[in-house]
Amino acid sequence: MKYGISILALSACLTLGGCGPDTKTDQTQSRQQFDLCINDVSFYMGDTKVSGADIVVDGGKINALNLNADADLCDNGTNYKQVADLSGAYLYSGFVDSHAHLLGIGLREMTLNLEGTPSIKTLQKALADEVAKTPKGETVYGRGWIETHWPEDRFPNRQDLDTVSPDNPVLLQRADGHAMVINSAALKAAGITKDTKPPFGGDILHGENGEPTGMLIDHAMSLISDLKPKLSPARKEAAYIKASEVYAAYGWTGIQSMSVDANDISLIERLSDEGKLKIRVYNAVDMQDAEELVKNIAANGPQMSNNGRVVTRGLKFYIDGALGSRGAALLAPYADDPENTGLFLVKKEYIMPIFEQSLRDGIQISTHAIGDRANQLMLDWYEEAFAAVPESERKIAKPRWRNEHSQILDLTDIPRYKELGVIASMQPSHAIGDLYFANKRIGKDRLASGYAWRSLIDSGAIIAGGSDAPVERGDPRIEFYAAVARKSLDGYSDENWFANEKVTRPEALKMFTEWAAYAAFEENVAGKIAPGMRADFTVFDKDIMTIPEAEILTVDTVMTIVDGEIIYKK
Repeated sequence: MKYGISILALSACLTLGGCGPDTKTDQTQSRQQFDLCINDVSFYMGDTKVSGADIVVDGGKINALNLNADADLCDNGTNYKQVADLSGAYLYSGFVDSHAHLLGIGLREMTLNLEGTPSIKTLQKALADEVAKTPKGETVYGRGWIETHWPEDRFPNRQDLDTVSPDNPVLLQRADGHAMVINSAALKAAGITKDTKPPFGGDILHGENGEPTGMLIDHAMSLISDLKPKLSPARKEAAYIKASEVYAAYGWTGIQSMSVDANDISLIERLSDEGKLKIRVYNAVDMQDAEELVKNIAANGPQMSNNGRVVTRGLKFYIDGALGSRGAALLAPYADDPENTGLFLVKKEYIMPIFEQSLRDGIQISTHAIGDRANQLMLDWYEEAFAAVPESERKIAKPRWRNEHSQILDLTDIPRYKELGVIASMQPSHAIGDLYFANKRIGKDRLASGYAWRSLIDSGAIIAGGSDAPVERGDPRIEFYAAVARKSLDGYSDENWFANEKVTRPEALKMFTEWAAYAAFEENVAGKIAPGMRADFTVFDKDIMTIPEAEILTVDTVMTIVDGEIIYKK
């Protein structure tokens, strides 16, 4: 036996109260040390809490566990390259953000960040500060505003921006990424007038005088693409590195990154192999420029970095827009815009051949759908593709296709997730943000099947939990809290929030660990604490499974570990 502890020795460890390296080994004989021993930590095995335990890590995997608090597996430090004493801390299988945008997370830290802006007046002040340090005529770009709490109770408009930036084109993207307000200089530079027709899947909002207000919805943002600041290779690299640092500090061990530029995959892999990007990255790429990548995956299976921490195997599509900007596709009109049922961003004749070929090639499909009409259509299209390509003709019989968001559902569609094997990839924080305004958009009756975590789980569906950062903050504490409390960050909720749809803490933990692993075909190597599984751990200073729900928001990340490597330590 190469080591004194083996996976097969686990039962003996549990029975005897501890296992350590083989003390009978001849001291003159050279023997490789174990990589890491985690000392005196509490964790969960299923629903069972274990306190004062030790974990031995070697080769990036859990080598053995000691569940007896009276025995110290780590007492002989010479047998380990590193010992992490976590006395009093709580360790969980590594938290994975099942839906976020890695590049956007980094860029948020490097650009005009309007997240949390409380009013148009404050937005104008932040914009004025940015304009003051921008050369005249150059474009000012920012992101993160959301108007739902503003005293003005409206979208910003071009006049609001013109007041502080008459000369510089201004592009300010809404937090959800599905709308943007621009100023008059940007409208002029892009040639947008009252007569400009929006492209398919987009809308240009107009005022009572028929002139553009400056608000562009979804695909209409393509009209100003030439004005957006171009990302240099160096800035893009810095953004990916920054995003990894931010996420490691939050406690995420991995991210399932959506709508990734296929041209960035080699960069992400290189940064990971060089040790500059520490967290795991599971990519679903945008279809544009992805032809060669898709061919490679079809021929050789998922593409991976040399160190195995970056995996690319899927495509990401959009069916509709967002609820806040009234771009989500609905079965009935918006309650606060009776002439509007939302937007479709893709046509069936385009997407169905891709779906069918993806089944034959083993490509995982992830599709953004928010409105009840969009979610129903997505399930219809998935079902039609599954019928067109029987399991015998598929590279992966059970393809684990995903619905990204699944926000507003028709009650009759909830059982279809389990029936079709579709994974609901959902972001709990969307509910605690959207539920302030969602009642205005669609009314209470339709909200009864909105953000329906409980109903989906009870139907047998799997929910992969995420954040959609930078749309949301991307904090695992917020996501876990939102899932189990279904309240605002200050504890507010009302009858429109449908508290019956919240989940239990064990279920919330699965959403960010076990079920996240399943959504990435990794359930046999990740998502649980057991010998042979990946040594990916999130360590908090308090037990999020038992503390009062409000305290979940206050826990500190003590340590983040990936492949047995400590990538963050407070």
